[in-house]
Amino acid sequence: MTILQALILGVVQGATEFLPISSSGHLVIVPHLLGWELPNDEAFVFNVLVQLGTLLAVLIYFRQDILDILRSVVGSLVRQEPLNDPQARLGWQLLLATIPAALVGAFFKVPIQETFHNGDMTAWFLLGTALLLVLAEVVGKRNRGLQDLNWRDALWIGAFQALALLPGISRSGASITGGMGRGLSRPAAARFSFLLAIPIMLGAGGRTLVDLVRIPQVADALPALIIGFLAAAVVGYLSIHALLRYVAKNPLYLFSGYLALVAIITLVH
Repeated sequence: MTILQALILGVVQGATEFLPISSSGHLVIVPHLLGWELPNDEAFVFNVLVQLGTLLAVLIYFRQDILDILRSVVGSLVRQEPLNDPQARLGWQLLLATIPAALVGAFFKVPIQETFHNGDMTAWFLLGTALLLVLAEVVGKRNRGLQDLNWRDALWIGAFQALALLPGISRSGASITGGMGRGLSRPAAARFSFLLAIPIMLGAGGRTLVDLVRIPQVADALPALIIGFLAAAVVGYLSIHALLRYVAKNPLYLFSGYLALVAIITLVH
């Protein structure tokens, strides 16, 4: 992987991780459309490593929320009232919502990895994300906030997030759809989705660091990996801000139309 390829893919990751248009799908389709032949093991590790860049972005953007949640969780445990504080309850709900994707990723890692090299399959999954976003707008009542969440809502959203282990199914799109399907407003569903990205990205990143040291001549790949990481972090931070402002006033149909267009271009390419 060249420095230029890493920079382009890092920007793509940062721009698409939090927008509901599937970062994993774009990381498969962009090289496919540009005719890049990237080594499979290096490409997979790069894809997950740049997710750590967007993890850094969400940690910085929501640093105050994260600190509030952690303080509330610890304080509620000390008081032996783990679910009485709304922020502590949100922390436990985020942890609960992480379980479905963690289980699916652990048991189906190999077949999931194999789908990351199939451009046509990814395109069909992009169409699936487009359909999910339309369903979220049509079905969702959008009259609940994060303070109204319960454990069933958290598991439901987590199950939707698990779908996003497949390239082309947007993690943010699927989890926002799950939240809106349980009646959350678009801003509340997006905020929960962004916070939910943290534990799943930490888990994926930890596994990837182990895989990283196993890549032959890993030292030669480090400059490209670092460039991709930094590009994803900067662009990811900007995309979080942009999406939160957008969903406060606008429906998700624009993203659905974009996904359908990209999928069609990929299928006919």
